[in-house]
Amino acid sequence: MFQLLEALLAGVFFFNAIPHLVRGICGKRHMTPFSRSSSPVVNAVWGWINILIGVWIMKALPCEIWTCSMYIAFGAGGFLTSVSLAIFWTNPEARLPWHKK
Repeated sequence: MFQLLEALLAGVFFFNAIPHLVRGICGKRHMTPFSRSSSPVVNAVWGWINILIGVWIMKALPCEIWTCSMYIAFGAGGFLTSVSLAIFWTNPEARLPWHKK
């Protein structure tokens, strides 16, 4: 069961990296945990940190071969991240709780 949770978290981190990498590569500002409007470089770095965390979680799994359930959990993590971020970004005033208004 713990392996499924780890696979889900790996999916969350990998899919969270996508918007940060895209915005950073395109030279656009985007929200990160550090600021409501972070520079493209900060976004690119934050995207890579998310990827590295995802890889670290995957490497920490105590198995060498992923099962079908693990792939489903990974995909579920990516799906949940994608949908929740899509809902979050529909609000033009979106911010994380610790960001100032």
